[in-house]
Amino acid sequence: MLSMSNINKIYQTDLVQTHALREFNLNVKEGEFLSVTGPSGSGKTTFLNIAGLLESISSGDYCLDGESVVGLNDKDLSHLRNEKIGFIFQGFNLIPDLNLFENVDVPLRYRGFNSHQRKEKIENALEMVGLASRMKHLPSQLSGGQQQRVAIARALAGEPKFLLADEPTGNLDSLMAKQVLELLENINRQGTTIVMVTHDPELARRAQRNIQIVDGLLSDFTMYQGGKMVTEQSVSA
Repeated sequence: MLSMSNINKIYQTDLVQTHALREFNLNVKEGEFLSVTGPSGSGKTTFLNIAGLLESISSGDYCLDGESVVGLNDKDLSHLRNEKIGFIFQGFNLIPDLNLFENVDVPLRYRGFNSHQRKEKIENALEMVGLASRMKHLPSQLSGGQQQRVAIARALAGEPKFLLADEPTGNLDSLMAKQVLELLENINRQGTTIVMVTHDPELARRAQRNIQIVDGLLSDFTMYQGGKMVTEQSVSA
């Protein structure tokens, strides 16, 4: 589903080379729920941006859904990203002047769906997150948890192969965070692959597998079953 082999990402300035990822190897299976943890500045965001085709790699190979993306031009990357990936952000990234229906509609317009197709997809997505009755509300009329559910609906409407979630509960209180995570778990049970970056160890344990990134290296991974650790293996370089 998602395969990274010997990935290196180097940011170069006139005087400094910063190695954001080093010899990074990871396979994510179809239908898996993976959490990604690690200290600030460890490379988590770089990993997520590369996985989402928002950044290129310095060396290595990245295959998405069986296709190598190395060397693809911007147009092909954009097409692949729009077709296969849904993004969920910590800050929701909703457009304040648009109602919920219109916010979910925005990315669908770039996919070329006609108005009837978009309407059906939007209504289905808002129904899935429990907000179908509020589709004419503005984001400001919702709680933080509800806004995040709209952001999830927006990501789901295009029926992506997998979701990339960057601290999806970071701006929520514990109750709302629990509700959002339960929604993500339900989406995962229906077959969507999810990769979630989080600082919260409790949330990380709810995923099927957790990896830790430290100084750009894949430090270790932990398997969970029913929230309990079942095996742990170091894969340090």
